[in-house]
Amino acid sequence: MATDSGAGRRRITEALDLDAASRRWVCNRCGHDLGPAERNYKEGCLVHERDPREIHVPFDPPTEFGFSPHPEWCRIVEFYCPSCAVMFDVEYLPPGHPITHDIELDLDAVG
Repeated sequence: MATDSGAGRRRITEALDLDAASRRWVCNRCGHDLGPAERNYKEGCLVHERDPREIHVPFDPPTEFGFSPHPEWCRIVEFYCPSCAVMFDVEYLPPGHPITHDIELDLDAVG
């Protein structure tokens, strides 16, 4: 649910605002413009793909199995503001799967 974030902006997530007047995605930490709200805000982000083994460290002592997804079956993709580096989202995706478009608003109703 969107909340008022001031200056004509609507808070969409913890770090992501919608500027309703200009119909643009905006980082609410630094004000960086992430692109048109008709498109996926992730297109305006810095993207970092991580090896699951970096995130889910092995057991100590090491065992044959752990909590880390196999890197050939899963990739971890992080999305950051290109200006202040606040993290917007993290996705666990199969290799080759496109980035998800997880926020799509009725901009006429929000404005």
